[in-house]
Amino acid sequence: MARDRKPIILSVDDDQQVLRSLKRDLRNQYKDDYRIISTDSAREALEAVQELKKKGEVVALYLSDQRMPEMLGVDFLEKAKPYFPLAKRVLLTAYSDTDAAIKAINDVQLDYYLMKPWDPPEEQLFPVLDELLEDWKLGYRPEFQGIRVVGYQYSPKSHNIKDWMAANLLPYRWVDARSPQGEEVMQLYTCGVKDLPLVIFEDGTSLADPKLDAIAEKLGMSATASEDLYDVIIIGSGPSGMAAAVYGGSEGLHTLVVEKRAPGGQAGSSSRIENYLGFPSGLSGSELTRRAMAQTLRFGVEVVSPREVTHIKIQDDYKILTLDDDSQVKTKSVILTTGVEYRKLPAEGADKFNGAGVYYGAAMTEAKGCENQNVFIVGGGNSAGQGAVYLSKFASHVTILVRKPDLTSSMSSYLIDQIDAIDNITVQGFREVVKVCGDDDHVQRLVLKNIEDESTYEVEADALFIFIGARPRTEWLESGQIMTDKRGFIITGPDLLATAERRKGWPLERNPFLLETCQPGIFAAGDVRSGAMNRVASAVGEGAMAIKFVHAYLAEH
Repeated sequence: MARDRKPIILSVDDDQQVLRSLKRDLRNQYKDDYRIISTDSAREALEAVQELKKKGEVVALYLSDQRMPEMLGVDFLEKAKPYFPLAKRVLLTAYSDTDAAIKAINDVQLDYYLMKPWDPPEEQLFPVLDELLEDWKLGYRPEFQGIRVVGYQYSPKSHNIKDWMAANLLPYRWVDARSPQGEEVMQLYTCGVKDLPLVIFEDGTSLADPKLDAIAEKLGMSATASEDLYDVIIIGSGPSGMAAAVYGGSEGLHTLVVEKRAPGGQAGSSSRIENYLGFPSGLSGSELTRRAMAQTLRFGVEVVSPREVTHIKIQDDYKILTLDDDSQVKTKSVILTTGVEYRKLPAEGADKFNGAGVYYGAAMTEAKGCENQNVFIVGGGNSAGQGAVYLSKFASHVTILVRKPDLTSSMSSYLIDQIDAIDNITVQGFREVVKVCGDDDHVQRLVLKNIEDESTYEVEADALFIFIGARPRTEWLESGQIMTDKRGFIITGPDLLATAERRKGWPLERNPFLLETCQPGIFAAGDVRSGAMNRVASAVGEGAMAIKFVHAYLAEH
């Protein structure tokens, strides 16, 4: 049930009879546009104000009696002011307190004082409050109502949470801990520097320095499989994994997807995919991911995230998967769609500044933080080009560094044309980064090498984005369990029979299915597979095809 987001009128009076009368009049006049909160305790009112602030609510107007046993009305208004400084402040006074009310106009910037009783309210109360509320509306700007992440811009922990939020299509507001707003929030939640990053949820609750699975559980995402046995478990939810999930679910297979980080894979982080069939104007990776995830869930597929598979054990015709929380889940078949990840930059200092100015992918996550900054990109593939185009909208200048002479051999021509047309993007060939330099907080300089003449030179840099290579995510597989090529990509289908040595690894009389690994019933699809085309369309096709072979395998058992 959605929370009532109307602005609040808060009234305080220790006299129950007066309070009832005030509440009645306020509700009769303002209940359509405002939420009316009343209490007979000034201390209780202060506690309520603090909680309202945490929950992202807003107080438009305070009405407080002057003579209360816990504290005077002017003291309450002064203590409440920092939480909602724009709220109008009205004091309810008896004739004998007029002098105190007049003094409060200057001391606590009192907006008005009203004499008790205020009968008739149509003449003595409502005209005053109407004017004050209209004035409040003129200066009021609604605050962001979703998740807030408070931290330091160049903190690897903060980057990790922001990147995870963005990858999971979770809208959030970034609050720099050094900003006035950040300092205010930290004080409100009694949060110290060691507690950062702080994640504040829409209901006002918070998690200090949280693990990703704790955030996921709080947001209602499942990190635990609900069943003991599945027809097929898909490991990874890039385009290939999601296609397999959609076809598996739609064809009646009891399907589970286990995702280490977030759906979409590398394609999900692309700012624009313009060569995918059926979208002549292109679409973002996040939009493709959102549509695919909606389809996956519509067909009843279970998704567990963030959760990593650490081991596969084969027992008779079943595959037993161990997850990173030491839980186990059993399945009749497996599809490996773990994809690839960017290779680590071998330059000196790159690891030190990972998440603090050095980012792998993450162009969409960190783009806003690169406003008016000097940004460098390493890589010449489509992901690098899409990242450069997106970052150019924020950064003052973007420089693409490639080891080759130019981009023509590694990037699609439509992207090269886009880059050529953008004034604040420069491409430098025959270049590599040899050292990343900066202070303790973040990157400040790069040492670049000119490969042609072996010379080195230093440039000022605020951020470095890495889009190089494609390292398969197969390091978690037990050595020798799944046959891979020299680069670690999974060998499937006819390639398992290509040599006498490989044929020894295939245990059945029948030939392996096209996407089947050396372990019958375990399939591989998408970029993790040896010989894959590394395109979104081909990954989707392979994911769908894998389900056909799962059906064929299950029919045998």
